[in-house]
Amino acid sequence: MVEVTVARLGLDSATNSYVVILREKAGRRVLPIWIGQPEAESIALQMNQVKRERPLTHDLCKTLIRSLGGTLRRVNITRVKKNTYFAAMHLEGPTGLVEVDARPSDSIAIALRLDAPIFAPETLLTAMETEADDEAETGKGADRGEPELSAEQLKAYLENLRPEDFGKFTP
Repeated sequence: MVEVTVARLGLDSATNSYVVILREKAGRRVLPIWIGQPEAESIALQMNQVKRERPLTHDLCKTLIRSLGGTLRRVNITRVKKNTYFAAMHLEGPTGLVEVDARPSDSIAIALRLDAPIFAPETLLTAMETEADDEAETGKGADRGEPELSAEQLKAYLENLRPEDFGKFTP
């Protein structure tokens, strides 16, 4: 297993799906995982340190883990089967270590909130091409040509979201 970090989050315009790009901590290989809109928004909120008036589901999970005396030791992206990624959260609590099956998107959102490391198998990581590196630096790439929002733009957009806006993420 190789430690990875969340490198970026974008919209794949070809599939109109969100994608989180994990990059190996000490290298250039990446792992793109397509995720749902609520999880993408939750990850974006945490990455940009946007605080909501009421806790979101992943904030609730963080509070539950801590309130029960637990610690999220690590998240492992374990495998992919039929285009579905699997993950496991390794939680340590008063009764010992517990491995919990979870979706990668939820695991990543919770790991970011609890500052827990994320790992992926070497077999899932792919080498990033030079062109992709150039695109990532210009704010293009995973979202296939659409510019990435600045932290300030994203923060302003997310702070003004209303419940009826979910499903229409078009800043």
